[in-house]
Amino acid sequence: MTQIQHPFDASNTQEQIARGVGPAKINIAYERLGDPNATPVVLIMGGAAQMIHWPDAFCGALVERGLQVIRFDNRDCGHSTHIEGVPAPDLPAVLADDFSSVSYTLSEMAADTVGLLDVLGLASAHVVGASMGGQIAQVMACEHLGRVRSLVSMMSTTGNPGVGQVAPHVLKEVFSGPPAVTRDEVIAHRVSAARVVGSPAYPGNPDEIAARAGLAFDRSNDLAGLTRQAIATVATGDRTERLRQLDLPTLVIHGLADPMCDVSGGRATAEAIPGAELILIEGMGHDLAPGLRALLATHIADFVLRVERC
Repeated sequence: MTQIQHPFDASNTQEQIARGVGPAKINIAYERLGDPNATPVVLIMGGAAQMIHWPDAFCGALVERGLQVIRFDNRDCGHSTHIEGVPAPDLPAVLADDFSSVSYTLSEMAADTVGLLDVLGLASAHVVGASMGGQIAQVMACEHLGRVRSLVSMMSTTGNPGVGQVAPHVLKEVFSGPPAVTRDEVIAHRVSAARVVGSPAYPGNPDEIAARAGLAFDRSNDLAGLTRQAIATVATGDRTERLRQLDLPTLVIHGLADPMCDVSGGRATAEAIPGAELILIEGMGHDLAPGLRALLATHIADFVLRVERC
């Protein structure tokens, strides 16, 4: 595994707010890391996660390779706009094909990302998405192709319910029971969930996970918002046919030990997109564990820079 040093210090970067982003005119909290004139890479995080869940060491490794990194809070999380005045999200109803409580789909979230590029004065960028963020990145490529230089879809899926399933033990251990409400409960739940969905070959750091969970709680703890994100993924539907029409450099990365999104989701994504490159990592689960960060950054930076040279 390639080792990367991280002299870059993301803590020196100030969070900013892009106001009036996209058709919905919402506010998006973001950080721009590295040289603003360098090749831009936009990182889209997954559900129940914020921009702080992109580890500084991972972002720093990309910056050290000569890239600029933009990470941000999706709508309904962190310091970005939380949607108000809409029906209460009803996930069981949506799973039963009743979409009356759907406030938005991944199309609107993809448009948020495009709107952020507009605010930053970027005509296009390389787009990297993890989990739900990978699905948003796919939708962005399908609906705003000219704004996407390349697509990296990590630990994600196509929206086809027959692939990328959650393992039964994850449903039982992570999603059953009453929701965590207090700060201590949320931290304990995140640490416990990380043990269930994490990478068996790349152990996580419980203290780091707890600290990040506490910071995320302090920034925002909006259970309804996270549920709205979840139903947005279901309501968006299967993208397979649209992905087959893409003509775009694409890298798909997935862990062979991912219990949150089965590796069949990554394989289906790579099979659908013509010419997509697929990297499967033994022992990787559904996280960005310390031991994976340099490896993932190397794969992504090598791919982005190769696309830039073409």
